Amino acid sequence: MPRLTDELVRQHAQANRSAFLRQLAKVDLLYIDDFGLAPLSDQHKRDLLEILDDRYDKKSTLITSQLPIEQWHTYIDEPTLADAILDRLVHNSYRLASLASPCTNVPPLPWRRPPRLRHNPPTHA
Repeated sequence: MPRLTDELVRQHAQANRSAFLRQLAKVDLLYIDDFGLAPLSDQHKRDLLEILDDRYDKKSTLITSQLPIEQWHTYIDEPTLADAILDRLVHNSYRLASLASPCTNVPPLPWRRPPRLRHNPPTHA
């Protein structure tokens, strides 16, 4: 998400926002990583809604976040925009929740030697 917001700022400054949003609408899979990592400005919230609205029922969007989905409404912190954004994300979606703790806290798996394959030479009768 930080890269997307940085690019949106850049496109706004260059007056290319509409062209950039049209490009995002055409991408088969838009991957938004680290949603909820940093606060969203009001403009970024509106941009996100527009991006999701343009893609709704047309293209795929994948969002990853360490923030539980139950807290997204609070994170967006503007009830009307939060309702609209979450409406476009939740309908027709698949939710995959990781059962593991964050990667930095996951103990390494014990190493095991793979089983030996036995080679049975062909018998000649």
